[in-house]
Amino acid sequence: MNSNWLALRPLMRAYQRRFAANLTDHQAAMMARGLPKREKLIGVEDIIVVASGKGGVGKSTVAANFACSLAKLGKRVGLLDGDIFGPSIPLLMNVHSEPLLNSRNLMIPPQNYNVKCLSMGMLMPPDEAIIWRGPLVMSAVQRLLKGAEWGPLDVLVIDTPPGTGDVHLSLTQHTPITGVILVSTPHAAAVEVTLRGAKMFEKLKVPIFGLVENMRFSICDNCKQRIEFFKDASSSKSLPDRLISLPLNSHIAECGEEGVPVVIKYPDTDYSTLFTQLAGHILQVMEERKTASGQDSRP
Repeated sequence: MNSNWLALRPLMRAYQRRFAANLTDHQAAMMARGLPKREKLIGVEDIIVVASGKGGVGKSTVAANFACSLAKLGKRVGLLDGDIFGPSIPLLMNVHSEPLLNSRNLMIPPQNYNVKCLSMGMLMPPDEAIIWRGPLVMSAVQRLLKGAEWGPLDVLVIDTPPGTGDVHLSLTQHTPITGVILVSTPHAAAVEVTLRGAKMFEKLKVPIFGLVENMRFSICDNCKQRIEFFKDASSSKSLPDRLISLPLNSHIAECGEEGVPVVIKYPDTDYSTLFTQLAGHILQVMEERKTASGQDSRP
């Protein structure tokens, strides 16, 4: 192999990548045949995904409290833990028992606080590490999603892992998503990664309800003064509309350890009021969308 050919190899690879990216309509249609067909979950009216590109922003806590708030408003609610490698919903919702199977070999999600819950954490030993590649992860997500008897539900809330990987793609490929609630702290690094997550859902044509801003401030127990932790970042202006801004609250760690969501244990706090507002707003948006599209929103 001569030196001229070796010099041309990087250019040839770049050309091949460019050619592969510019698919014709026929090529795109052929590739789409291999994708799973989106099918509405039997007995589930709407699916809401709680997501964030960044880890450690309180996404699972938001998902658990949001699901419980919907249930307190009289809705039939399910909560699916889509974090295969680091499931936390069993701890947050105090549901650790392995789900039973019905006559059709479908899992029956255990229920607590009027919310049906399902997680890989219920199916694996607590000290077991899950070391899987992409295909196994996507298969597990499909099993949790379609291998359970969720219905009848008004809303299924899905807590997703950080990033923009297999779990998110599998969810959007297998079933229609009503909308996404993004969660982020105002930290510049978290905002930047959350923006990438928002772009992913835009490309997948999944509607975004807005942003839950977490841990921006705290309220002093003594003087009741609001203490701000972050300055307004210029990049945050590119994020979707802010739905609510949650404080850093001393009760959150306590409730997480006890497996009782804050909205259940401390229903009269400002923190719980914010989640009630969030749940009511999302329900109103979904109702307006159905009315605009001519769908019958009755159960």
